Amino acid sequence: MERSEFIKKGASYLGMTLIAPALLLTKRADACTAAAQETAGPFPTINPDTLVRSNIIGTRTGVPFTINITVKNINNSCNAVGGVIVDIWHCDKDGYYSEYGGSGMQTVDYTSETFLRGRQTTDSNGLVTFTSIFPGWYQSRATHIHVHIYTADGTSLAISQIAFPEGTGSAVETVNASTANGYTKGMTGYTYNAADNVFSDGTSTEMGTVTGDITNGYAIAWDAYVSAPATTGIGDVAAESAFQIRQNYPNPATAATRIPVVLQTPATVRVYIQDLQGKEISKQYLGSLGAGEQLIDLDVSHLAAGSYIYTVKVNNLTGTFAQSRMFVKE
Repeated sequence: MERSEFIKKGASYLGMTLIAPALLLTKRADACTAAAQETAGPFPTINPDTLVRSNIIGTRTGVPFTINITVKNINNSCNAVGGVIVDIWHCDKDGYYSEYGGSGMQTVDYTSETFLRGRQTTDSNGLVTFTSIFPGWYQSRATHIHVHIYTADGTSLAISQIAFPEGTGSAVETVNASTANGYTKGMTGYTYNAADNVFSDGTSTEMGTVTGDITNGYAIAWDAYVSAPATTGIGDVAAESAFQIRQNYPNPATAATRIPVVLQTPATVRVYIQDLQGKEISKQYLGSLGAGEQLIDLDVSHLAAGSYIYTVKVNNLTGTFAQSRMFVKE
């Protein structure tokens, strides 16, 4: 099956059967409405938990490109939400994806490579940043980036795609004319957003803002509005008013790691370790700790190599609060 035919078939294929999102999302014509739900496409990342990295270039070459995604929660006054997981993937300058190939959908075989795929966890400002190269294009698709956003416990919040501005002088036209950087297709045969099967019903929720130039490289910024529980993530006002956690160190960890925690008031503290599917692996009860900065020593020697989530739960006189972050075990 050719790639264009696959895309026309839509959600009944891989994009919707691989991961069922918790909430369906709708198009928006204004800010603070959830981003459009789209297919993950025929080439979703196979093992995203192994790709925790910000530089996703790998073996590819092309025009330097920075991807900035800010996740915002429409159920919390569209405030930025920290501590959620963002996966991205896109094609190279020639229109090929890693982890696939040798078939009718993509004849060139890149099954042994993982270029242009990555995973990051949003910071307290809801931001993740990836270093990449400017995507190319392929038949029936406009230039785009795939995005999948999860809560720390693995609940899917959004499967969407980032669209690019088009037209004379746009980065899309300028980059694809740059043979000096290896972009050989130009715009002949290019499918514009208006004719793209994914974007033809509108790009108001998915359009990124592109800045930069061919000499210094480009950057794209996209605000990903998602419909999440009001208390999702490390960036919630209620949780942060009770305590704050910082990234563990060392990270990656081997036998042990340490989590800095700042308590606003005395509280009882527990720490849970989960895998990326939300399954609890272990927990540790710290008892009652005083206000101020605390250092929690966490034994991770029993864990297999991979990516995990630690959740710190505190209970004080005003309630129970939780914050989570991802870490890597070597």
